[in-house]
Amino acid sequence: MQPGNGKMLAKLTVAAVAMFGFGFALVPFYYKICEVTGINKGAEQSLVKNTQVDTSRWVTLEFDANINEALPWRFRPEIRSIKVHPGQLVQVEYEVTNTSDAPIVGQAVPSYGPARAAAAFKKIECFCFTPQTLAAGETRRMPVLFVLDPALEADLHTVTLSYTFFETGGQAKTQARSVKEG
Repeated sequence: MQPGNGKMLAKLTVAAVAMFGFGFALVPFYYKICEVTGINKGAEQSLVKNTQVDTSRWVTLEFDANINEALPWRFRPEIRSIKVHPGQLVQVEYEVTNTSDAPIVGQAVPSYGPARAAAAFKKIECFCFTPQTLAAGETRRMPVLFVLDPALEADLHTVTLSYTFFETGGQAKTQARSVKEG
């Protein structure tokens, strides 16, 4: 081995360990940032109690499901879109299947499109609040119960709720792939 190769190997090893550590800490780090900044506050049941339904307008909600590239799961929304009135209580379900031969723990991270619609989603119940453990071959239906705040900007007629599942118990690649099952 040439003299410079040992140093290069050491640098690459440190870089690989750092990438693994970052990938492993990504989901908890995301939730900590959300907690500090007030984004994705989780269950906001008290905000939903006296919500008035705005029957004067409709909003199309689209649902999307993604999984981290390294996670051997299938994940899809039961419905792709629905029209709702702002203030209306809505429940939708997602279906997830562990296609591996071992139990795996995953955590769903939500995102919204457009981003300015995030504040209008008031989730009451969501599988994204806690890690999900699926046994080998297990399929599970997971509900999301929420209200779209009537204060949603009037020019928003279509809003997307998207989830990406990450494995929380081990190394996972950071690139997500969209699940296009119907």
